[in-house]
Amino acid sequence: MRHTPRLAAVVLVAAALLAAPGPAAAQPPPTEPVEWVEVFSPDGTIERVEVPERTEPRTARITAAPPTVVALQRTGPSDRRFDLVFVGDGYTAAELGAFRNHVAGKWAHMITVEPFRSYKDSFNVWMVNVVSPESGVDHDPYRGVSRDTALGMGFWCANMQRLLCVNERAARSYAAYAPEADQVIALANSTTYGGAGGGVATASGGNPQSGWIAVHELGHSVGGLGDEYDYPYDRYSGPEPSAPNISVYSSSQMSAYRLKWYAYLGRPTPDGGVIGTYAGAHQYRTGIHRPSQDSLMRTLGRPFNSVGLDIMIAAIRARTGT
Repeated sequence: MRHTPRLAAVVLVAAALLAAPGPAAAQPPPTEPVEWVEVFSPDGTIERVEVPERTEPRTARITAAPPTVVALQRTGPSDRRFDLVFVGDGYTAAELGAFRNHVAGKWAHMITVEPFRSYKDSFNVWMVNVVSPESGVDHDPYRGVSRDTALGMGFWCANMQRLLCVNERAARSYAAYAPEADQVIALANSTTYGGAGGGVATASGGNPQSGWIAVHELGHSVGGLGDEYDYPYDRYSGPEPSAPNISVYSSSQMSAYRLKWYAYLGRPTPDGGVIGTYAGAHQYRTGIHRPSQDSLMRTLGRPFNSVGLDIMIAAIRARTGT
C-alpha cells in the first residue's frame, strides 16, 4: 500500500487557496488504548466515538490463496490518480457477482456528487475478491448471529447497532493486492444500514443509503478536510487546526488578516445559505467554526460546501496534473 506525501501536498494546495493553517489540535488523551471511529445514523447525522483498540466482532480468517483483483475503472497510472480499493466480507465464491454489483452501485452513487461527478476519470477503482466461508456478517439480521468470514465484520461494534467494524489489519492485507490504495472501503454483504469511518471505511454493500459514508470519508482522504459536526465535546480551547475547513477565527478576524476561507465569506454555497463562520466543528460545540450551516462533512446526504469543494478540486488537480 502506498504511503505518499499526498496529504502534505493537499495541505499546501489548501494553504495556497485559503491561508496557511496552524498546528493540529490534540484530542484529550485516552485513559486506555482506544481508536476513534465515525458512526453514521440513517438520518445522516455523524458522531465520533472511541472504541477499544481494536474492537472486532470476530477474528478474521486469512486465506492461503491470494484473491483476484479486478479494475472496475482504471483511467491512468496510480501516481497520477486516486486509487479506491473495495474489499468485501461475507461474500462466498458464489456471491462475488453480488460483490461486484455492490461496488458498482457505490461508485455510481459517488459520481453523482461533486467533485467526483466532474472528476470521475481522476480515480482508479479496484475490487479485491475476498472469499468468505459463510455468507453475511456478524449480528445481522439480528444480534447474536455469528458468521465465519474473511474480515470479521459485524454490527453492534462497541455495543452500537449501526457501528459496523472490521479487522483493519486483514482488510489492509487484502487491499494491498491492488496496485495502490488511497482509500480502502470494506463492504459487508448486508442490506442493513451501517458503517464506520476511520483508516478503513466500512459500509453495507447492499444498502444504497450507506454509499454516502464512502463519499464523506473521501473528504478526509482526498481533501484533508476536517469534520464539521460538533459531537461529543463542549468548548474547544486548542490551537488553530490544520484542516483547511475548520478554524478558531471569527469572520472579522479572517477578513482582517486574510485567514483560511476569508475570500469566500458572504458567498453562496451549494449546501445552502452563505459562507461564514458557524459555531461547532471538529467534534466541539463552541470555540471553533465551520464555513457553512450543513455540508457533507457535517451531515450525510448534503453536498460539500464551496470551501470544501474547491479544496477537493485543488487536491484532485494536483494529483492528476490537470
